[in-house]
Amino acid sequence: MPRHADPNAKEALVAAARAEFARGGLRGARIEDITAACGLSKGAFYLHFESKEALFGELVQLFQARMSACATDRTESFRKFAEEHGPVGPRDVQERTPRYQELVALDVRLDEAALEAMWEYRDVLGVLVRGSQGTPFEGALWELVDVEVNRVRKSFEDLQCQRTCRTDIPGELFGSLIVGTYLLLGIRMTRMYDKPDLAAWAAQLHTLINEGSQPVDFKNSVARSKP
Repeated sequence: MPRHADPNAKEALVAAARAEFARGGLRGARIEDITAACGLSKGAFYLHFESKEALFGELVQLFQARMSACATDRTESFRKFAEEHGPVGPRDVQERTPRYQELVALDVRLDEAALEAMWEYRDVLGVLVRGSQGTPFEGALWELVDVEVNRVRKSFEDLQCQRTCRTDIPGELFGSLIVGTYLLLGIRMTRMYDKPDLAAWAAQLHTLINEGSQPVDFKNSVARSKP
């Protein structure tokens, strides 16, 4: 009689494989080490996966799907915000109106969700960055980066059309800056054992993006000096 795959065994194999991938990269990980770590046989492994590459491929797909879901949620949340509150205009930005503050708070929450996804899949990200050379996944990370840069570019260009941000910055440059920053934070996560305060990270990043790094006292003095 054919053997039936045990879903609990699959979860155990995935957990063990993630640890082995993080330790030795995709090429360095061995199926026998994966199965030994969770007390299963190689036969059990092949009931669920054709190869270690197939297993890692599923993890990459899950990571991509999670990041895509974050992007979809962002688009839908901004659409609902515009329907309920109207578009944020230049005056909102200059005067820090309640509508503008609410939009920033929404943006921070959405970025925190993206950081949470990166933390959950930091081991997969680490393998894509450092442990996928010479495998079919060698360029997978940069494909994901290109998608995100284009998404941010389009969003920034939409804001430029609404005159709610400066129009002398190329959208692709802004997209590269934002995505590059978050990618480097993700790489930093791959070397961390304790979870950082992701809510604080998201808020502080938005402060830098929206207000720059000039001292608060300097900004206040400039504002007071204006007629």
